Amino acid sequence: MYNLRLSVIVILCVAFIGYSCQSDQSSKTTVIQNIKGYTFYDGDLIQFGVLEFKDGKVVDVYGDTTFTADASTKVIDGEGKVMLPGLIDAHAHVMGLGTMLMNIDLMGIKSLDSALTHIEKYASKNPDLKWIEGRGWNNTHWGDGDFPTAEDLDDVVSDRPVWLSRVDGHAGWANSKAMEMAGITAETEAPEGGKIIRDENGEPTGVFIDEAEQLIASHIPEPTDEEQQMALKNALQQMRSKGLTSVHDAGISEDTWDLYKKFADEGKLSTRIYAMIGGAGDTFDKLGKNGPITSYADDLLALRSVKIYGDGALGSRGAAMLEPYSDDPDNTGLLFHTQEEMNQMVLKTMANEFQTNIHAIGDAANRQVLNAFENAKDSLGEQGLRNRVEHAQIVSQQDIPRFNELNIIASMQPTHATSDMNMAEDRVGPERIKGGYAWKTFVNQGTTLASGSDFPVEHVNPFYGLYSAVTRQDHQGNPDGGWYPSESLNREQALRSFTLDAAYAAHQEDMLGSLEPGKWADFILVDRDYFEVPENEIWQTKVLQTWMGGEKVYSADE
Repeated sequence: MYNLRLSVIVILCVAFIGYSCQSDQSSKTTVIQNIKGYTFYDGDLIQFGVLEFKDGKVVDVYGDTTFTADASTKVIDGEGKVMLPGLIDAHAHVMGLGTMLMNIDLMGIKSLDSALTHIEKYASKNPDLKWIEGRGWNNTHWGDGDFPTAEDLDDVVSDRPVWLSRVDGHAGWANSKAMEMAGITAETEAPEGGKIIRDENGEPTGVFIDEAEQLIASHIPEPTDEEQQMALKNALQQMRSKGLTSVHDAGISEDTWDLYKKFADEGKLSTRIYAMIGGAGDTFDKLGKNGPITSYADDLLALRSVKIYGDGALGSRGAAMLEPYSDDPDNTGLLFHTQEEMNQMVLKTMANEFQTNIHAIGDAANRQVLNAFENAKDSLGEQGLRNRVEHAQIVSQQDIPRFNELNIIASMQPTHATSDMNMAEDRVGPERIKGGYAWKTFVNQGTTLASGSDFPVEHVNPFYGLYSAVTRQDHQGNPDGGWYPSESLNREQALRSFTLDAAYAAHQEDMLGSLEPGKWADFILVDRDYFEVPENEIWQTKVLQTWMGGEKVYSADE
């Protein structure tokens, strides 16, 4: 793994430090030595012992050697710690994470009764809140898996409206007060692309799927500027503490872009954000009117892509399927658009030279999206935009090769598999599941795999995703041997999908994703060797330090 060429370079640099390896005496070079580092270098994974950087960018990495400090060099003893390139989350929701940290967090709660207790305590501690909001409930982990009801919520909070987003963000749970304020009755019709869950008498039960969520959510007061800034501060703290030096934000508004620029201009952005414009409508017309922004504030921000939704989620049975759900034979899920509508949106965004990234979970949605990309290729030719399917969760086996034929990136989230494995095969059956969460199949055929978490749908910690990618098990080691283990990645493949290939998926592989000369010095120091610890320890990895652009932005000791 050691690169012999590097050993020659380091000998020269040690001999002539401050001269031949430093052309600008006015700017200090920083060296971190006595480390056990891993990075991709010229495409291959290598191990190194020293990192040198200057002006925020990597000079080079070297073998196991010792630098002699002079006045122009700052030498830091890495104390034998493990160094990795900064991790990149290729699909996340930054403001969603920050907002969740300010509201009720129902992630991981295993029963309806526990969730209600949590909600009741939160409401009692926050008597001045006009709306009780939160996120993270997952009914598939609650006994029989039935949806909760407004009556359940009324038992703990009845004096104020309550609105709680499901873990995947594709369903919401309201109490009776919220439905009353929104004017919801048995006569209320669901909008196209949405569904209202009803009882046997046709009365709304309190759960709203996909586009129907707006029937309630549109009545919630907009957050103040101060609340938005606090949400972003919260999200940034979480991201840097977990070793994320870059994230791809899957769908932003005009106000959010302005907030990101404000933080970047003020030096407050501690994680790089590759932003996707939310949809191909009015927001795109405003934010995209001057074309893609490939870099803002020294690569802290980029705005050169668009996020479009194709369908809902598997857990709420909103993912669009070619055939009915195996556990709900009258339901095929929800396509948000007709094929012609999808074609027109893709043509619009691609014609304006924006990378187009489309949420598709069910096999029908994935086919529709691939058809739209094929139509655009026929109309516009090869544009090199590196378009992506976000999630690519359940794909017909005959459609998987089309990702290669159309040069589409598979942007997938390993923790979705380990979160969904309790219900996924029930939803789609033993045959369709063979095209589900099929990371290894995509990698083996040469498709670029960019991994992320979809936080706050899943936990923000990227080591949870690395663990899921390698083991396909939960944190207790279940199931034995992994869930459909033939789709597991090896550790190198998993790390690459969270670093170099994630950078490629953002057109940023020349500046991010590895510790190579000329790239930003984005890296982390961790408490264990990702490549050598037992698999069941990967998710327990703790980040000790996070550096972005050669500046330390997080230390576990501070």
